[in-house]
Amino acid sequence: RAGDGLPTAALLDFQMAHARARDAVHGRVDFARLQAALAPVACVRVHSAAADRPTYLRRPDLGRRLGEGEGDRLPEGPFDLAIVVADGLSSVAVETHAAELVASLLARLAGFAVGPVVLAAQGRVAIGDEIGARMQARLALVLIGERRDSARNCVSNIHAHGLLPEAAADKIAWLIREALRRQLTGIGLKEAAPTDRLEPAPARPLLEHDS
Repeated sequence: RAGDGLPTAALLDFQMAHARARDAVHGRVDFARLQAALAPVACVRVHSAAADRPTYLRRPDLGRRLGEGEGDRLPEGPFDLAIVVADGLSSVAVETHAAELVASLLARLAGFAVGPVVLAAQGRVAIGDEIGARMQARLALVLIGERRDSARNCVSNIHAHGLLPEAAADKIAWLIREALRRQLTGIGLKEAAPTDRLEPAPARPLLEHDS
């Protein structure tokens, strides 16, 4: 350490964290591998209007909608729930936790009409709106490493040192049931939720859920 500079260990930790964050943002989800991990759950693969990762990062609007003709791949409902897995801004989070979370969640949703899981490449949170509408779903759930707006509910910090997938599935299942029952999402639903179910985990966010 020299003068007011950071200690070497702290500087190296910061540089490592920055490198990991950069890799997560620029990385791509291996959707073929993810689909295999989700088996035997039925999946449909689609792509956003962002043709590649650089375009996705420069043009957030293109990641919020399906590419031309991609909607034709989606099944017609009606469904109670459409589950979308998109790469968002953290491919690492999606590849590490999405399959386990989906499996845990489906086990908690017996009696619900859930459509095939949609794997959306280069997708952002709002792509769930178009997918949900095309599938005639009452609710869309998007698993994604990206922030959402106040009209959507979020469960974050899903990782080994924060909120475990099993606990996250409990929270998400509660939100799904209450959203459908109350016809309400976003801030209003969060304020109505039991506080013990929606307390944030004491760790940095990696994977987010939006409905």
